[in-house]
Amino acid sequence: MSERHDNTRRVIEITESDLPLHCPMSQQSDWSAHPRVYLPIDTRGEVLCPYCGTLYRLKGQPSGGHH
Repeated sequence: MSERHDNTRRVIEITESDLPLHCPMSQQSDWSAHPRVYLPIDTRGEVLCPYCGTLYRLKGQPSGGHH
């Protein structure tokens, strides 16, 4: 199954090396789909992009300083 489906939510797992997180990420095929927005990871380790609805989920727990 493809990672991208129009009009459906994508879930992308990220690691601390991807922080600070922005959407769209440079390596995504739709990197120019909307303005780049920096997203703070919440205490659950997730954040939803307000533009495209992509859910970013941090693998493991944030070590601090990236909220």
